Formats: sequence, structure tokens, C-alpha cells
Amino acid sequence: MGTSETGARLPAEFSALERWADEWILPTLEDRLQKRLVTPMKELQAFYDDVFPVAEAAMKYLDGFQIDDLPEPAMNLMNLLYSLSCVSVATDVFGTQRDPNTGATWIYEVSEPPF
Repeated sequence: MGTSETGARLPAEFSALERWADEWILPTLEDRLQKRLVTPMKELQAFYDDVFPVAEAAMKYLDGFQIDDLPEPAMNLMNLLYSLSCVSVATDVFGTQRDPNTGATWIYEVSEPPF
């Protein structure tokens, strides 16, 4: 994941989210799940509170591209939104990083669609 000449990893319209780029632009579901599990709820909530309000605008921005031809900043934004989706399960559903109903079970993702 590269950066622009200014060091930005996200499209300029979403520069307010740059503070989350290093930690939450993650390429796979497994990476996002692992990050959610080790991140304190207070930080998960702060990430959610910053990203959720601009998620709809981000999706509209991404709609302007073909999925197989996303510029790197747009791909980074999409991965940030994927992280938001993963985090929202903890903040909106479970109230904790891990599903409280799973006990010691763990699910590993076998494959993801290629991009």
C-alpha cells in the first residue's frame, strides 16, 4: 500500500480518516478480524465514530470506479470500509471484540474473492 506525494494513503476527500490508515487499511478479512480482537473497545469505538459518518459518502465515491480498476487510494478507502464493517459487529452487536456466544471456537476464512 503506497502513499501519494503528500504521504496520504486515502483520497483527498477523506483526508480526515488518514489517522486510521496505518492500522486499519488491512488487505484481508483475517487481518481485520485479528486486529479487532486485539484492539481495546475504546479504540474500536473511536474508529467507528470517525469512519461511520462518512461511510455513505465513501461508498458513493467508490461507485465512480470499476472494482477491478481501483486506484490505490480508492482501494485503501475500500479496505478501510471493510474494517469498519468488521469493527461495527463489535461496537453495534457484541459490545466486545469477540462474539460472546462462541466460547473457544474460532472460524478461519478459507478464501476471499480476488481483486
